[in-house]
Amino acid sequence: MSSVEEVAARPAAAPADGAAGYRVGRTLPLRVEAVRQFRRRRTLVAFGILLVLPWVLVAAFKLGGDPEPGEAPGLVTVATASAMNFALFAMFVSVGFLLVVAVALFCGDTVASEAGWSSLRYLLAAPVPRARLLRQKLIVSLAYAAAAVLTLPLMSLVAGTVAFGWDEVRLPTGGSVPVGTALGRMLIIVAFALVSQLVVAALAFLLSVTTDSPLGAVGGAVGLVIVSNILDAVTALGTWRDFLPTHWMYAWTDALQPQIQWTGMAKGTALSVTYAVVLFALAFRRFRGRDVVS
Repeated sequence: MSSVEEVAARPAAAPADGAAGYRVGRTLPLRVEAVRQFRRRRTLVAFGILLVLPWVLVAAFKLGGDPEPGEAPGLVTVATASAMNFALFAMFVSVGFLLVVAVALFCGDTVASEAGWSSLRYLLAAPVPRARLLRQKLIVSLAYAAAAVLTLPLMSLVAGTVAFGWDEVRLPTGGSVPVGTALGRMLIIVAFALVSQLVVAALAFLLSVTTDSPLGAVGGAVGLVIVSNILDAVTALGTWRDFLPTHWMYAWTDALQPQIQWTGMAKGTALSVTYAVVLFALAFRRFRGRDVVS
């Protein structure tokens, strides 16, 4: 093993701040990591898909015509009523899979890809302290994941405004909500969507520091969502389903009631944050003692 490999493999402490101009706070700045991640092809592809999807949905509605009353339940029926309705529909069809894949991609690829390219050991030998390297990568990954979740509703609002106009929001349960009130509810919905994706981000990040395969880390997190959704369909589990990470993923639809129902979103937020804190802690603990030889 070369000297560089030996330095990177040892979970030793970084040099003191006073050693020959070395400053911990100057290693791997967020700006540098953000630029590195932005230039990755997967970043451009992921955002490209999220930006194009709303226009694809608009084209589908234009070609297929407006849904007939009673033809399809829920948000599909009122999807073309206004820009806000269209954005809500886009969230509904994307939050369970497409946004999950995007979040898992940004958080699961960040460390595993460095290990796969055999560049992780050189970062540690620079030297960048392990805790700081992981923290910087986590901050940038979460920022890109949040940007991905925000991109879809924002572009959906633009596409919906062009295609269907700006009007009050029709509720699937009947009635309507003024635009001002609907914007406030939209903010609540997007905030909950961000929080509910934390468990996906945390698991993907834990797998990223565990494996050298980015595909394994991303696939493992997406697989968790798929398995959780399957188990959630097993009604025989009863109240045990409340503890599944995806059980409350669509609780944001309670914000579309004439009066907002907070119970489901509160439970979903508590569960997601709890899982995320535990998984992030395990990721830092795992990486701190890991032998990095790639």
